[in-house]
Amino acid sequence: MLRFVLLLAIAALPLAAQAQSYRCVGKDGKKYYGQSMPPQCLGQPAEQLNASGMVIKRIDPQASAAERAKKEADDEEQKKRDAVSKEEGRRNRALLATYTSEKDVDEARVRALEGNRHQVTEVEAKIAALKKRRASPSEDATNIDIDLKAQEALLAAKKKEADTINARYDDDKKRYVELTRKGK
Repeated sequence: MLRFVLLLAIAALPLAAQAQSYRCVGKDGKKYYGQSMPPQCLGQPAEQLNASGMVIKRIDPQASAAERAKKEADDEEQKKRDAVSKEEGRRNRALLATYTSEKDVDEARVRALEGNRHQVTEVEAKIAALKKRRASPSEDATNIDIDLKAQEALLAAKKKEADTINARYDDDKKRYVELTRKGK
């Protein structure tokens, strides 16, 4: 009879509406299940199950709170390391899919710097035009000075952007070389 009830309880587990349940082996050696921790499980190792009956958490009452906290912190740290590793793998695959040689990296750098140089040239031309307008007595110098400061700030940002572009492509080239040398 007890086996029948136990079998019925196991069969009904997946039917529970997304409820979590618990499972343990009591002191008498029998398995117990319940929507909340069965009384026979108190002081015994238990498992928390999802609606499909898969173990989602193991509960060890013998472990001290400090040990549980350390284990949870270690698990969290491992998840972070796994996420970083997964992201690094994704970035490496994307890099290898983007470039076929070191020359491709250099050509991409040249294109990016070319676009940046074009923008710098445009901003410098605007600055020169603003300075020329400011020299004219009929123009409102206050507005021109405001525009001039904005353009000079933009010019500084564009020049700094060139350093960022170079650093990015240096990193891409270094990673590309490392990844392609590993494969050989």
